[in-house]
Amino acid sequence: MAGSSDIVVVSGGVGAARMLSGIVQVVDPDRVTALVNVGDDLELHGLRISPDLDTITYTLAGEINPETGWGLRGESWQAMDSVKRYGGISWFGLGDRDLGTHLYRTQRVAEGATLSEVTAEIVAAWGLDLRLQPVTDDRLRTMVTLDGEGDEAGLEVSFQEYFVQRQHGVPVRSVRFDGAASASPAPGVLDLLGRAGRIVIAPSNPIVSIDPVLAVPGVRAAVEARRDDVVAVSPIIAGSALKGPADRLLVELGHEATVLGIARLYAPLAATLVIDEADAALADLVEAEGLRAVVAPSVMKTPELAAGLARVVLDGREDEA
Repeated sequence: MAGSSDIVVVSGGVGAARMLSGIVQVVDPDRVTALVNVGDDLELHGLRISPDLDTITYTLAGEINPETGWGLRGESWQAMDSVKRYGGISWFGLGDRDLGTHLYRTQRVAEGATLSEVTAEIVAAWGLDLRLQPVTDDRLRTMVTLDGEGDEAGLEVSFQEYFVQRQHGVPVRSVRFDGAASASPAPGVLDLLGRAGRIVIAPSNPIVSIDPVLAVPGVRAAVEARRDDVVAVSPIIAGSALKGPADRLLVELGHEATVLGIARLYAPLAATLVIDEADAALADLVEAEGLRAVVAPSVMKTPELAAGLARVVLDGREDEA
C-alpha cells in the first residue's frame, strides 16, 4: 500500500451510503473520504439538487427516510402539494425538510462557493466527521438514450427523467456523461487517490454511479494506477441488483448481469472483488478474470452486517485505527 491510512470510497447513492455507514463504524471517520458521483445532479425549480451527496449525508446522520432510502425521515410535502396544485413539475419529489438543503446549496453556489465547499458546510452542519467530496465542481450530467422512444436514434433524457419520472422501466440504448470531457477533478481529488491506503469501489450501479466518477479526466487513470490497493464490492448478487436497475442496465448495454460481468468491468481497476455468499460457486471464475475473489455476506440489512462487510473490504485495516 501507499502507506497512508486514508480510505477513499468511490460512491454512488444508496449502496455507497450503506457501505460507508459500516466503514465509519470500524475506522475513525476522519480517515474516510467518499468520492461521490454528481452525474445524477439536476437543476429543478431553480434549485441545485445533488441526490447522491444528500443520500450519503442523510444516511450517515441517521436521518434518511427508512421507507424510501432517499430524502429525510419525518417529511411533510406541503411545498410539493402546492406545486401540483399549480400544475408545475411534480414527478421529482422534494420534501419540505429536504428543500432546505437545496435552498442552501443554491444560495451558496450563487454566492460563488464551489460544490465541494458547500458540501463540506452541509456535512459539518449534520455533525459528520468523514469527508464527502464531489468528484468535480464542474457540471457533469448522466444522459440516457431510451430505446423505443423518439425517432430511430432513440430519445435522450437526463438520468433523473429515466430513473424517477419513468421509474427506470424503459429499455436503454446508451449512456453518456455530458460535460465529462471538459470537467476537471475537484481540487485534491487526484492527490487523494494517489496517497490513499485503500480505495474501495462501493456496491453502487457500475454504469450510472461509478462510471460518471471515472469519466472525469484523470480519475480512472488514478484508480488504475492504484489497482493493487483497490477493492470493489459487487452490486450484483445471484444475478440481480438489490435495488434499482443495475442488472437490467448491464444486460441492455451488452454486459453480463452476474458477478462475472462485474469482474470484467472492474478487472482493470481493482485487484480484489468482494462477492456475496450466494455467488460463492463463481469465485474461481471471478479469479480467472484476474481478480482475487473474497466471499462474504454483502447484504447490509443491519448496522452490524454493514460493519462486518466493512472489515472484510478493509482487510483488517480497522485494527490500525
